[in-house]
Amino acid sequence: MPKTAATLPPAADPSRWKALVFIALAQLMVVLDATIVNIALPSAQTDLGISDGNRQWVITAYALAFGGLLLFGGRIADKWGRRNAFVVGLIGFALASALGGAANGEAMMLGARALQGAFGALLAPAALSLLAVMFTDAKERAKAFGIYGAIAGGGGAVGLILGGVLTEYLNWRWTFYVNIPFAIVAAVGAWMVIREPTGSRNRAPLDIPGVLLSTLGLVALVYGFTRAESEGWTDVVTLVMFAAAVLLLAGFVLVEALVKSPLLPLRVLLERNRGGVYLSLGLAVIAMFGLFLFLTYYLQVVKGFSPVKTGFAFLPMIAGMITGSTQIGARLMTRVPPRLLMGPGFLVAAAGMLMLTQLEVGSSYATLILPAQLLLGLGMGTAFMPAMSLSTHGVDPADAGVASAMVNTSQQVGGAIGTALLNTIAASATTAYLADHAAEAAAGGPAAQLVQAQAMVEGYSSAIWWAVGILAASAAIAVTLINTGRPGAGGPVASGSPEDAEFKVPVIAH
Repeated sequence: MPKTAATLPPAADPSRWKALVFIALAQLMVVLDATIVNIALPSAQTDLGISDGNRQWVITAYALAFGGLLLFGGRIADKWGRRNAFVVGLIGFALASALGGAANGEAMMLGARALQGAFGALLAPAALSLLAVMFTDAKERAKAFGIYGAIAGGGGAVGLILGGVLTEYLNWRWTFYVNIPFAIVAAVGAWMVIREPTGSRNRAPLDIPGVLLSTLGLVALVYGFTRAESEGWTDVVTLVMFAAAVLLLAGFVLVEALVKSPLLPLRVLLERNRGGVYLSLGLAVIAMFGLFLFLTYYLQVVKGFSPVKTGFAFLPMIAGMITGSTQIGARLMTRVPPRLLMGPGFLVAAAGMLMLTQLEVGSSYATLILPAQLLLGLGMGTAFMPAMSLSTHGVDPADAGVASAMVNTSQQVGGAIGTALLNTIAASATTAYLADHAAEAAAGGPAAQLVQAQAMVEGYSSAIWWAVGILAASAAIAVTLINTGRPGAGGPVASGSPEDAEFKVPVIAH
């Protein structure tokens, strides 16, 4: 079928590769911030006099604002312009980071973290949707998303290294201040080189009921899982949060089906390829967050690693993710269907996770943890790259921001679930082990310390078994739901996508 003017891809932006540098830099900053503060939290808590009961809010305030406002941020980017949203998000994130670094008390710190989350929710979907509308050639798009996927997957581990170095050799405040140069360089560069394709904005009026219902529903959901980790699954407030989340999000779906200009058009969710990406990626992130949590504690508490040494211990995973994204995923994406990268990628990651179920107090880093991390990194990197690209596959350019926001939302909710669910499983297994070895634990001395360490490792191992199953489920969902062919080939085509299933952005008249 001959291509018409309405379906021909727009001319490639000559500055797209320069733009990728600044988009990747901003993405690295956001992903770093998710883990860098974890390393600095004990020092910050002591300096600012934050109570043990409130210290979780340093993490939770960011997670709630970020997770709750992502869909709103994605639609603002569609409506206001992705470059504008990107630059404002960067400037706001830098100012909030400066506020956090200068915090003189608990209230100032928590306010700064909430502001970081809010501006991050504007920045993250704008970054991903800029890639979607600027890279229209299939091979170039694969390379661009390979780089982006490597950063999205490996940035959290880089945050552990950087957080350890800054906290150990400078001061915890630098884990906030380090964001400022990142943001300034990315904002100036983006303003100079990014030019959005014409006609890609969504001029429809904002869906205020949808904004309120989605934001409150996501906040309730994330907070429910966060509270479950600390207070238990049967806590009254935890149950109320889950019930509120179900009601609010059900109301949101109903509103989106009825209003003329929905915040999240249901077509974005219901197209099977994008739906498969959101679901499989969200599940995979549950497993990944559990791994970061347990390996960090294992290396520091059981093996006695310093924060810096712990951070560097994650380098094999970073190397694996970069290799999987840029050398395997990007090279094969234009040759094989995405499901044949995502499914096997998640299974390779599951094999790495399976190795870690064999963790013992005396396990060798070189012979167990290092190869397991390499497998995890290779598998997740290979799967993340096509997942990031498919998240906006076939979507109307005017919906690119909110489609991108759904990827971040699935990751954020997956992270909250992973931390709460797997930590609860680990804690239960640890408690059961201690109950079975109560006499040894009560004896005191080295024997009791060994039992405590063995109990912790037993907990980690039990939770990691669940993570193996979750990654296997991710692989099954990816292979079952994602049925689009490779870019440039025939095959099932997403509704609203160009006729030949290539990753091209149709020109939409507004």
